[in-house]
Amino acid sequence: MATRRGRTSRHWLRRFFSILGPGLTSGAADDDPSGISTYSIAGAQFGLATLWTALLTIPLMISVQLMCARVGMVTGRGLAGVIRTQHPKWVLWMACLLLIVANVVNIAADLAGMAETTGMITGVNAYFFTPLYTALMVGLLFWSSYRRIANILKWLALVLFAYVVAAFLSHPNWAAVLRFTVVPHIVLSSGYLATLVAIFGTTISPYLFFWQAAQEVEEDKGKGRTTLKQRRGATDKELSNSEIDVVTGMLFSNLIMFFIILTTATTLNTHGKTAIVSARQAAEALRPLAGDGAYWLFALGIIGTGLLSVPVLAGSTAYAIAEGAGWRHSLESKPRSAPRFYGVLGFAMLLGLVLNYLHFDAMAMLFWSAVVNGVLAPPLIVLVVVLTSDRKVMGDRVSSPLLHGLGWATAVVMTLAAGAMLVALL
Repeated sequence: MATRRGRTSRHWLRRFFSILGPGLTSGAADDDPSGISTYSIAGAQFGLATLWTALLTIPLMISVQLMCARVGMVTGRGLAGVIRTQHPKWVLWMACLLLIVANVVNIAADLAGMAETTGMITGVNAYFFTPLYTALMVGLLFWSSYRRIANILKWLALVLFAYVVAAFLSHPNWAAVLRFTVVPHIVLSSGYLATLVAIFGTTISPYLFFWQAAQEVEEDKGKGRTTLKQRRGATDKELSNSEIDVVTGMLFSNLIMFFIILTTATTLNTHGKTAIVSARQAAEALRPLAGDGAYWLFALGIIGTGLLSVPVLAGSTAYAIAEGAGWRHSLESKPRSAPRFYGVLGFAMLLGLVLNYLHFDAMAMLFWSAVVNGVLAPPLIVLVVVLTSDRKVMGDRVSSPLLHGLGWATAVVMTLAAGAMLVALL
């Protein structure tokens, strides 16, 4: 009997891990260096006061990513491709413009965070590592296959568990942690509200909307569904598997977010180190307070998550532009077969690299890229909600009332937070 239960358990685990794909990748990429820096700033400046956002954003994240996944699975097109067929061109290109602005700033910020952290570890100037990381990731995207990239990204997600370990090494007060997690604590100051918008922006990010839908299409192509007609529609089982994938990815993402805020709140804030101005300072400040283990885990996590998220940022930009323009687009294609798709991908990486040499502060750029995402996300969320509620687009697979309501709630919450921040700043 015990042997049979063991076999059943192993079978269930194998099936579970085989289901994980675009949803897990999206969730892991959500905790990029920009996100890590934002959560670190939140924990250092406001202690445990923002822990409640990890709980609040879970249903909001899940609803938006599920709708994006369903768009790709049911229509056989990426998000920009669907917008192109259903809305005027100005709507499409405005959405793409919002995405490009957010993504290029994010790419620059993530490259800066990775380079600065590597410089901290090695003692070599950070400017040396920025083009090195850029070349490494461009090479991966240009000369590898989607299947290989997807597998690499899936395994890189494991690096995020470093922050769970780092949190336990910081020995938090678990009673206080529970209280701040379940009871929202809001400070009516411009700094707190900007941090709140940054948390929303780095958690519910525009690039993940486009990436999720595009990867669902890539998954279908990998199953031999090469034509639009073959990809249209999704079975109940496929939709159910996608839900498991997305929910797992988003829960994983917010678990890591929670522990990063907790680590920096318990160490930096508790000891009065509230003004983080660089990635180097964030990691080094942990060393005397939580030990070498937390320092190394925190630092290496920034590098690992950058390697995970920057290809997603550049890829989502290329997918959006290529889908909108009707160009051939796929990470399974070679650059010579889809030159304009790869041209956009390379150009996005190049712009991010150039921004790094304009002498912006790395930590400030990481934080404010999250704020930009928070301001730009609501109109894109509205587009997603409208598309997934339209029977002409989704047929019988329109969003459920729950998904529909959560989608609108997400747009409203993020708009109110951005509005409050702007009022406070003015």
